[in-house]
This record gives sequence, structure tokens and C-alpha cells, in this order.
Amino acid sequence: MNSKVIRLILAGIAMYAVFVFMVIAFYPDKPENMDWKDREEYNRVQITKLKLGSTREEVLALLGTPDITEAKQQGVTVIQVMFFRTQHVRADGLTTQDECTPLLFENDKLIAWGDGAYSSYQNS
Repeated sequence: MNSKVIRLILAGIAMYAVFVFMVIAFYPDKPENMDWKDREEYNRVQITKLKLGSTREEVLALLGTPDITEAKQQGVTVIQVMFFRTQHVRADGLTTQDECTPLLFENDKLIAWGDGAYSSYQNS
């Protein structure tokens, strides 16, 4: 009787391990599929991994679609700012710039991020 119980327990553990593996392997955790709390935490973690000079495509692959964007052209230089939600300020159902971390791109290369960088961009 004890050996049957042990076999059932081991079979259950094995089935659980296979289920967990399948979920991890075949259900990628994309930023677009997360709720807003998980997305904020995900964005904060991913932003710490950024490197200056990363391309816009690399950042989009890492962080997904930005919550807010803006851009301007100064001569031949294109400046783009992407805002990714990283903190909760108000429970109004809207994502605003004060709830986001700005990432600045010059000609599709990451040149700066953070509120100070965005303030410099606005003053230029």
C-alpha cells in the first residue's frame, strides 16, 4: 500500500513538473500581456538593463510597445522620446508622462533616459 501511494505522489510531482515546463516554454511573458502592476515592475527591471547606444529596435524588443511617444526633427537629427510606465501616481485609468520613464533616442540610438534627460530634451 505504501509503495502505491509513493508512486502516485511521484507521478503527481512529475506531471506538475511537465506542466510548469510547458507553461514556461510555450507561454512567453510578453509586456503586452501583463496587467499594469506587472508591467510597471517589468519595465523598471528591463530599464536597468539598458545600455547607451542600443538601437530603438533592441529597446522595443526588450520593453515592448511604449505607452507614450513623441518626436521632433532638428535638421538631419531625429529625436524620439518613448515613455514606459514605471510607477503609479493616480487611479484614473490613464497612463500619463509622470507615471513613465522617458527614453531618448537620437537617430534611432538610445542616448539617455530618465526625467533629467527629458527635461534637457524639452529645453533644447
